[in-house]
Amino acid sequence: MSSDPVVPPLARRASPGVPRRLLPAMLALLGVLSACTEAHGAPPGTSAPSAQTLPAARSQDALQPTGGGSAPGTPREAVAPVAPTKGTNEEATRETAYLAGGCFWGMEDLLRKIPGVIETEVGYTGGAKLFSHPTYDDVHTGRTGHAEAVRVVFNPKLLTYEALLEKWFFRMHDPTTLNRQGNDVGTQYRSAIFYLSDEQRQVAEKVRARVDASGKWKRPVITEITAAGDFTPAEQYHQDYLVKNPGGYTCHYMRE
Repeated sequence: MSSDPVVPPLARRASPGVPRRLLPAMLALLGVLSACTEAHGAPPGTSAPSAQTLPAARSQDALQPTGGGSAPGTPREAVAPVAPTKGTNEEATRETAYLAGGCFWGMEDLLRKIPGVIETEVGYTGGAKLFSHPTYDDVHTGRTGHAEAVRVVFNPKLLTYEALLEKWFFRMHDPTTLNRQGNDVGTQYRSAIFYLSDEQRQVAEKVRARVDASGKWKRPVITEITAAGDFTPAEQYHQDYLVKNPGGYTCHYMRE
């Protein structure tokens, strides 16, 4: 009798050597299938879509605004800044005007008292560029072309540029005398408005036309309206002259 163990018939149906012979062919087939998938999948140079680029799976109803909002992609109306910067706030409450109408002593004394005026400074402007920093002695000769002027800083919320010109400037001096104001004669005493913007220019021209047509002056208004140039502050003793010297010389007063 043989001592070999008895093997069940089913255990002999597949020879152990058969899978080993098929394994290389199966691996080669899998490699071919993988290569085909890569070649016909996404175009070269593209990556898989991210969650942000995938089309939304929601319906259009799901994109409708709730609570008064806007639908995605709809432009919103511009809104004013909640907290403007300090610089923006200062610019909104400060505007500058350059005005000439004779001796700047009397002009400044009236201008600084106007409600809404923040500060004033007398100086020289409107002259030749050759005299970049003129002195009183230079301007007094009449050869530099500068006018004695006042730099007026005011709050446009309290005093508009238009009101400054019509209610004050054109009433405190005679705008019909060429290169003269009272006893002061020379180009440095001319009537002039030096504008800083096109808006100021337009306002000045409209106000001048109204004043000229009002009939309050017997002669035509000849006030010069020109772009502002360099402004040179006058010597310190000219600043607030009538405050330092009450009762000092002036030919300026408010007309009715």
